[in-house]
Amino acid sequence: QGTPLNYSRDLQNQHYSELKSDCIKDKKLFEDPEFPATSASLYFRKPPPGFVEWKRPGEISNEPHLFVEGISAHDLNQGVVGNCWFVAACSCLALKPDLWKKVIPNHKDQEWDPKHPESYAGIFHFQFWVFGEWVDVVVDDRLPTINGELIYCHSKNNNEFWSALLEKAYAKLAGCYESLEGGNTGDAVVDFSGAVAEAINLEAEAFYKDQEKQDQLFEDLLKVWDRGGIISCSIKADPHEIELKMANGLVKGHAYSVTAVKKVRLGHGLLAYFKNETIPLIRMRNPWGKTEWNRAWSDSSEEWSKVGDTERGNLGITVEDDGEFWMSFTDWCQCFTDADVCRLINTSLISVHKTWHEVVHFGSWTKNAEPLLNRCGGCSNHKRTFLQNPHYLFDVTKEVDEVLISLQQKDIRIQKKIGRGDNLSIGFGVFKVELNRKYRLHDILTQQCVATSTYINARTVFMRVTLSQGRYVIIPTTFEPLTLGDYMLRVFTDVDSDCRELTEDKPRVRCWSSFLGYPQAVSHVYVHEAEGVRSKPANRCADPYVIIHCEGRSVRSTIKKDTLKPEFATSGVFYRKKPRKPITIEVWNSNAVKDEFMGQVVLSGSVKDPSSPQRLQLRKRGRQQADEMPGFISLRICTSTQLTAI
Repeated sequence: QGTPLNYSRDLQNQHYSELKSDCIKDKKLFEDPEFPATSASLYFRKPPPGFVEWKRPGEISNEPHLFVEGISAHDLNQGVVGNCWFVAACSCLALKPDLWKKVIPNHKDQEWDPKHPESYAGIFHFQFWVFGEWVDVVVDDRLPTINGELIYCHSKNNNEFWSALLEKAYAKLAGCYESLEGGNTGDAVVDFSGAVAEAINLEAEAFYKDQEKQDQLFEDLLKVWDRGGIISCSIKADPHEIELKMANGLVKGHAYSVTAVKKVRLGHGLLAYFKNETIPLIRMRNPWGKTEWNRAWSDSSEEWSKVGDTERGNLGITVEDDGEFWMSFTDWCQCFTDADVCRLINTSLISVHKTWHEVVHFGSWTKNAEPLLNRCGGCSNHKRTFLQNPHYLFDVTKEVDEVLISLQQKDIRIQKKIGRGDNLSIGFGVFKVELNRKYRLHDILTQQCVATSTYINARTVFMRVTLSQGRYVIIPTTFEPLTLGDYMLRVFTDVDSDCRELTEDKPRVRCWSSFLGYPQAVSHVYVHEAEGVRSKPANRCADPYVIIHCEGRSVRSTIKKDTLKPEFATSGVFYRKKPRKPITIEVWNSNAVKDEFMGQVVLSGSVKDPSSPQRLQLRKRGRQQADEMPGFISLRICTSTQLTAI
């Protein structure tokens, strides 16, 4: 648990500075024994199309550099392997100096120095955010070529090598270059940044048909973009359509990086400022560095005549086939089928933008023959085993709060070589539980499932959900039971949620239990609502709340404003040492000076009592507790002598 730290761990215990100084001392160029210049580092099934020679940048170019004239989204072109998704992620990275300087550490020290050729050792290092921690990956600079040309990701400028070397380090992390085939841009962006990825199905959501939904999506993306987030998109393709160019200039089955999200001002001169008419536009880049959208708002389309020269200059409109182009947001929603939105969540205490409180948990779906110890119960379709999955409890302390939840499974691409390496289908449910729950759930009685993520074989499943005040449990699962794997759960809330894993099933037996007693029964009490309650003076509305008392412990609902028919939807779970002692439920009216008692019910909480919903008459307290008071209360109570039944 705890937030990922900023220092990095060395992959395979290779320390860049030590290896570099050893090479300089021995006057030799580094050769990486962990990722050798052999075919095993290239492929496991499908060899590249030709005879591969590994060459160092100095053998490919007379004047090699890490960067030529800085780093830019225009630097990159795709190679022969199907890695447009990685190139798109690099284009996104190139736009964010604070990110690429983390991924390419000490970039000035790593640059070739023509004045001091003796300081060059043929070694580079890059940092990736792997499953919650930054990992430093060392590579030598031998790159695969066919006929003297780089075959994978490369820069437009033959003297620039940052992208080819970065890709080599990423391939080392994955086991070989072929393991990078058919990846996901959002995943690579997360590996470059530690961002939180959300996959949006533009096709299923049909934003282009619903103006209100579309406007909301644009505002969301504008906010993500303005706060340094990263967006990419693609068009679904059947296997025979991969990289198929359509009549509108877009390419199917191909990843595009979004390079701007803007409200563009229409009109010319001063009039444009007074009218303040804007249109939502989005700019993209094709990793090929050519082939662009050719409809409305494309480079030379007539729509640009509606935009003044100053605004056009600000947007940097160029009429060249450089792979970068603008589209109207409506066209974008209609033409693209999928988008990956990577939010850089701000957890800094000093910030002008909204900051989040983050909690990170690492866990595993593991198998055990004992049901109470099994932790791979599958999704909620599997009612018998669903609650055998891990549980994470958190509190929403504000009246309502937006909560971001990200479930990421461990990347196992490195196992592709041995015929495995595919993502599991994963997802999670969020349950509103008793306000005092401290132990794992064993039965769903009145606990409400307030949100369920999609279940998908993606590396990350993300959800944004608005929750009311209360206590919640997240249950991360695989789709099928008995599927094993590792995961990382990240929960972001506005204020501290005290998010923690529930590991115990019932109260522990302690050395003093023999003196103080140990629970003999457990009761779940759910109060749904009250009706017909009356406050003084009569016919005035009230601000009721409910308290459930049991053996000196109590649970209290929030105050329900201005109502005589409050819906409490409040529950408590009580481990009872004296099961014969009754449970009392009191309704009160909140007042500034002194709260007013509105009635109560007393429950025996016996195992024999019905567990079905009950509607009971409110009564007075103390000696008059047989006397009725106006109003009824609806509730459910379930009691068991087996402490792991509830």
